[in-house]
Amino acid sequence: MNAVPALIPARQKDVNRAKVCDDNFIEFVNDWQGEVLPKPTPAEPILDGSACSAEDFDALFRSQLISRHLDLMARVLRVQQKVFYTIGSSGHEGNAMVARLTRHTDPAFLHYRSGAFMAERFRKLPGMDPIMDSALSFAASKDDPISGGRHKVWGSKPLWVLPQTSTIASHLPKALGTAVAIEQAKRIGHASPIPDDSIVICTFGDASSNHATAQTAFNTAQWTAYQKLPAPVLFVCEDNGIGISVKTPSGWVANAFRNRDGLDYFYADGLDLAEGYAQVKRAVDHCRTTRRPTFLHLRTTRIMGHAGTDFEIEWRSFEELMAVESGDPLLRSAAIALQSGLMSKQEVLGLYESTRKQCFAAAAEADKRPKLETLEEVIAPLAPYTPEAVRIEAARADYADKRLSVFGSEAKLPEKQAPRHMAIQINNALHDLFCKYPETLLFGEDVAQKGGVYTVTKGLQKAFKGARVFNTLLDETMILGLAQGFANLGMLPMPEIQYLAYFHNACDQIRGEACSLQFFSNGQYRNPMLMRIASLGYQRGFGGHFHNDNSITALRDIPSLVVGCPSRGDDAVTMLRSMMALAKVDGRVCAYLEPIALYMTKDLYAAGDGLWQTLYPEPSETMEIGAERVYFPEHEDLLIITFGNGVPMSLRAAREIEKTLLWKVRIVDLRWLQPLNQQAIARHARECKRIIVVDEGRRSAGVGEGVITAIVEAGQGAKPLRRVVGADTYTPLAGAAFAVIPADADIVNAAIDLV
Repeated sequence: MNAVPALIPARQKDVNRAKVCDDNFIEFVNDWQGEVLPKPTPAEPILDGSACSAEDFDALFRSQLISRHLDLMARVLRVQQKVFYTIGSSGHEGNAMVARLTRHTDPAFLHYRSGAFMAERFRKLPGMDPIMDSALSFAASKDDPISGGRHKVWGSKPLWVLPQTSTIASHLPKALGTAVAIEQAKRIGHASPIPDDSIVICTFGDASSNHATAQTAFNTAQWTAYQKLPAPVLFVCEDNGIGISVKTPSGWVANAFRNRDGLDYFYADGLDLAEGYAQVKRAVDHCRTTRRPTFLHLRTTRIMGHAGTDFEIEWRSFEELMAVESGDPLLRSAAIALQSGLMSKQEVLGLYESTRKQCFAAAAEADKRPKLETLEEVIAPLAPYTPEAVRIEAARADYADKRLSVFGSEAKLPEKQAPRHMAIQINNALHDLFCKYPETLLFGEDVAQKGGVYTVTKGLQKAFKGARVFNTLLDETMILGLAQGFANLGMLPMPEIQYLAYFHNACDQIRGEACSLQFFSNGQYRNPMLMRIASLGYQRGFGGHFHNDNSITALRDIPSLVVGCPSRGDDAVTMLRSMMALAKVDGRVCAYLEPIALYMTKDLYAAGDGLWQTLYPEPSETMEIGAERVYFPEHEDLLIITFGNGVPMSLRAAREIEKTLLWKVRIVDLRWLQPLNQQAIARHARECKRIIVVDEGRRSAGVGEGVITAIVEAGQGAKPLRRVVGADTYTPLAGAAFAVIPADADIVNAAIDLV
């Protein structure tokens, strides 16, 4: 079979290449001359030797035409401001084969050229309309069934297509994570929402395959295969030979992926349904039966440019464009329909035009549907919060028997013990949460046998076995990708990022992926997780930037992310409980910053006083999201607002200030850094005469800037105010580290400066 028809007379040297491609199809069908075979029955091969039946081909061809006319419609209506998305699927319509040969319960993470895939997957469930649903999405209507008008994303809750707005290839780690999660659910006895033999589909382009985020997913896939850990992910590289304007070297994808150990390679011709169907089927069947990571190299092409705003004629010759357009897979599909006797020319053209009418009719209807108009409508699914439900869940303590089994006896329960430092209390709280939530998983670097760098997770693996507590490879991007995968299947992941500095390597997995999912799925999908990060400075004997990172800004800037930072052991426990309840009830992503320097801190004012150790809170004790802790609430001479290491520093400084200046000092531990409790900040600012904000982070873009903004916006900016912050520099080694971060004396000096 010829994968690509002979060069057609694409004569029109027109800037409107969408119209040219449209004309090409009609002209090609009208001019086609060839032998017409006897019409096959639905079950017979569409052509001799093909694995694609006539029934299969008919469905696939119709899906291809839907995808094509959605593209053509979008380009016509874009200039009228009636649709808002023109990154088309033209040339990639062969991905419909992947949809037909997989199940609607196989989770799919798709790139933007997936119109035909979606049209075909819609056939899996009767009564669904891919044209109308797509038109609503193109038109940014709030009736759009996936995003509610927030973005043009391919997605469907009933079809298990999770919407993606990925930066280049950033969806690959969570796709692999979801594949790992299928098997993980079995290991921990978790009831998965999809069949046990499901596979995960992940599509991307040839250019994207080179991206670091893609490469980390491929590497981890190989890592799992090397250890014989099932990871049934079907990576589908739709190779059109170009990334926007940069051509992929001929043969590059095959050369790069054909011989990767642990990543099983298959090739399929996505330009020819008759030829490619068997090739795609082999890859799908292999992935499902072996449960191994599988790489399907799908040949495609790209016509009509990268997007509606990509005028290829500005940088490609007409001759080159015509050559590319001659490889249009719809021309080959039309030829197959005609040659096989399945359809006549009139039937092909009739189907083509009736599909066009359906798309434009749907677009006209979609244009009438309501749009998002208010901020409240836009952000409704962004950060769901049901305070009472969260409080009840956080306080739920119906796991007493399991606690006794884990801790050993009534006398050994943590609330029966003497005051302990923060690391021990966090460890106890983690044991409690594992008792409470059997679907909880904790994973990261060194968290298992070693118990983490600071032994905070010590004993968890022994108590709850390796299926729930396990080490990962050294790759923060994949740690967070795994977390999203587990969350997709209803588990409660608790990934550990070893140091805050290491989070920045993988920030987009939270910013662009985990935290965006509820927003772009209109609340239909969620990524509940509690991300623990050893954070902040003031470590003695183990210094340097990477282990003393105060950069919280990158976290606070992420929409919907909840960021908490305890300063003492009892708060650490109740905050953990509330964050876990927030993830469980509202599907939120939470970042839990553990101040490293306070892990083992026992004393506050003097060596041996033990005043920074706390009792373990009863299992029903919780912390309201956003609630501050106030020391000396009756004092009004000076207000110090701080968090983390700044809390014990401020308490010590307050003693000196009261001694030196005779001021009574109120200290507010924010505890919750995002969202900031602006009402509480304003209230305390109104009640006190002077204000100091202590922020151990950097001067620029630190938490302190947010606090001062809240003070000023509350009309309290005229009060005497100072900020004690770290310097705008990286943290050096040894004693030099303490030259760049605030100290007790700096707070005292700031107070003196207010006199």
